[in-house]
Amino acid sequence: MLTLLLALLSSPVLAPQELSSYERRLTPEAIVARDVRPAVVFIESTRPVLKGFDLVGRRVWSEESRTGSGVVVHASGYIITNHHVVGDDARTISVQFDTTVPGSTESDAKGASVSRRFPAKLLSTSREQDLALLKVDSELALSTVRMGTSSDLILGERVIAIGNPLGQRLTISSGIISGLGREISVHAGNDVTLKLGDLIQTDAAINHGNSGGPLLNILGEMIGINTAVNEAAENMGFAIPVDRIEEVLRDQLLAPESSRSWYGFDVDDAGTLCVQHIVPGSPAASAGMETGYRLLAIDGTPVRTREEYRLARLQLVPNRPARFRVQAAEGEREYELRGWNRVDGAVFERTGMTVDRCAIGNQPSICVVNVDAGGPAKDLGLQPRDIIDSLRLPDHNVIFSVKDGAEFARLLDKLEPGTTLDVDILRDDDGNGRIDLRTELYKGTLRLR
Repeated sequence: MLTLLLALLSSPVLAPQELSSYERRLTPEAIVARDVRPAVVFIESTRPVLKGFDLVGRRVWSEESRTGSGVVVHASGYIITNHHVVGDDARTISVQFDTTVPGSTESDAKGASVSRRFPAKLLSTSREQDLALLKVDSELALSTVRMGTSSDLILGERVIAIGNPLGQRLTISSGIISGLGREISVHAGNDVTLKLGDLIQTDAAINHGNSGGPLLNILGEMIGINTAVNEAAENMGFAIPVDRIEEVLRDQLLAPESSRSWYGFDVDDAGTLCVQHIVPGSPAASAGMETGYRLLAIDGTPVRTREEYRLARLQLVPNRPARFRVQAAEGEREYELRGWNRVDGAVFERTGMTVDRCAIGNQPSICVVNVDAGGPAKDLGLQPRDIIDSLRLPDHNVIFSVKDGAEFARLLDKLEPGTTLDVDILRDDDGNGRIDLRTELYKGTLRLR
């Protein structure tokens, strides 16, 4: 479209007065905005927030709403946004498309046209890279953004940002690339701050709510995802380069281990989709699945390649049964597995236990829920309802106090198999609802598998 317009404007045959008023006012920025806006979405998520504890120690919750932007990267409903827009603990996520998308609006009780809300699933996240992948199932014919490259960006080249800043739906701003290779800190919720590097700096207006929207070059190609603004300066916005986004998509967000649902088995990387590792005590192990079986289908959908396997796995939801058809030596077999959530699976795989949030007084902590008979937690002697007060690496002064299972899973992910952790355990032996540190504090060593 841009090439055609430039050809029309430079043609010696067509006089300027023969162009319509609309055509004469079309700038390259206007063309990019018109072509890309159907692929940009408004995202709203809600999450539970712990306000504190009541007089008898019960947790008191409220709900927090977060808004931001996203961009459709696949016509079947896959959307990229920032991790901090949806977080790990979103209770609900809804998406609204631009009104130019046919079927994206409906009439309210008064007959006025309003944007439809579509529920979205959080498929996977990369907290460290501040990226997340969502999926929307709808009947809409969706437009996608064209991917550019961030390997040849030019200081001073014109760029366009599209998003939903400060609740103002579909806002367009333009500017230039004013810096490359920048490093900033981004608030990611729950008092967590991430350090992001190698970012694109632009003076195009980026405000709260722009997060997750695309940064585009003058050809309408996405060169980055808007992620942050420098609160202490004017005209300093930042975007994650698109080359890194594609790398994170390939290696993390679309990886089977990033799925929300955990079943306790892996398949090989050779392309044969053979089961090669089964975690003892996992849903796969409990159902009798064995290594060497070749995966054929998930919930009736054939999986012939690792890419098909990745997409099928990402659709699965924890605590809902899923059917896995495999090729065994004696013929085809089908297993119905009920997956766990990813955090429970990640903790169980390394420790042989599942945990939940609890509190010692007003201090958040984690307590043991279940212990597998053959895992490291059982070897340590942990029991359900034990409170894990703190963990530390032997011969190190650093003490880890984890507040929930997700934080525990992130800690475990950084440690190698075979690592030992010294653990302080609180156990209410007399059942009086209080912990006596003189008699109910235990110490032990947990060896990670």
